[in-house]
Amino acid sequence: MNSTEQAQNIFAADIFATRTTGIELIEAGENYAKCRLKITEAHFNAAGFVMGGAIFTLADFAFAVAANFGRPHTVSLDSHIQYLRAAQGPELIAEARPVKEGKSHCFYQITVSDGKGKAIAMVNTSGFRKES
Repeated sequence: MNSTEQAQNIFAADIFATRTTGIELIEAGENYAKCRLKITEAHFNAAGFVMGGAIFTLADFAFAVAANFGRPHTVSLDSHIQYLRAAQGPELIAEARPVKEGKSHCFYQITVSDGKGKAIAMVNTSGFRKES
């Protein structure tokens, strides 16, 4: 079983992200995750745009996978999202990469892009690693 399949098995337990929201983990490795959200009518707000909460949930899940896979349990301490433009296309892709990795703290940047490959949001998240 490769690292992506291992991560898919582990993070399937995140019921809200995977079942309720419909996020798919499409690639995972050491300190990296790529996740997809296929946009449905359930993801739209009253104005007809993809709900900011759906975009944030996608980014937060990508952070969780990247920061936790093969590591001590990591929780987010702080997240800041900047919405850049409205999403176009049938899906959103989030990619999480570390900016800094420390023994007890980490800092990740997550880019969320739309189906046309344009960045629609940037998320900066700091995390705390809880030793067992």
